[in-house]
Amino acid sequence: MGQWVDLTASDGFTAPAWVARTDGAPRGAVVVLQEIFGVNAHIRAVADGYAARGYLAVAPSTFARVQKDVDLGYGPQDMQAGMALKAAVEGLPAPGVLPDIQAAIDYAARQGGDKVGVVGYCWGGLLAWRAACLLDGLSAAVPYYGGGVTSAAEAARQPRVPVLAHFGERDHWITQDSVRAFAQAHPEAQVHVYPADHGFNCDHRGSYDEAAAQTARERTLAFLAEHVG
Repeated sequence: MGQWVDLTASDGFTAPAWVARTDGAPRGAVVVLQEIFGVNAHIRAVADGYAARGYLAVAPSTFARVQKDVDLGYGPQDMQAGMALKAAVEGLPAPGVLPDIQAAIDYAARQGGDKVGVVGYCWGGLLAWRAACLLDGLSAAVPYYGGGVTSAAEAARQPRVPVLAHFGERDHWITQDSVRAFAQAHPEAQVHVYPADHGFNCDHRGSYDEAAAQTARERTLAFLAEHVG
């Protein structure tokens, strides 16, 4: 269903993105932002899943500025490598990888209709939140257990579009106190907490929780239907 394309950012940098297309005319578009494991088989499958629901889905490589062709699994060594890559990207001079995400949004708008949502997982959840606050051309944002989203610095940002945020109550990376503080700081956002761990949406991980993933997906699809199409 999908294929790789190259997207060029405003500064001329070119990064690959996985694009999953619908069988017919798309109802809208979704930018899918990766975990710390790259645009791997799971993220490509997630994009394909949104395409199956009628959305053009674009999953840009947000590691491309520091390393090309990252495709990691979920073992301890993969986790270590992914965290190092994330740290390298977060250490880039501003605006970091935001131009690459903007290029994906712009491409999605051209190919999939005017309205574009962004959905991000893990580190991609943090990037989805930043995109909602800083980038142009979005109609909705859905961060899943975005590490750092509930920090004081990130929570101080103001989203430009409707936000639906998913968290796991057993997530050892994101405290429940910080989730409650985030929800209080952003009453305009829909914040849901599930009896699950970090990464509960990923069926390639031991922390996968089918019930939580299904409920979050249903809420996400309804949210996208309302705001994107």
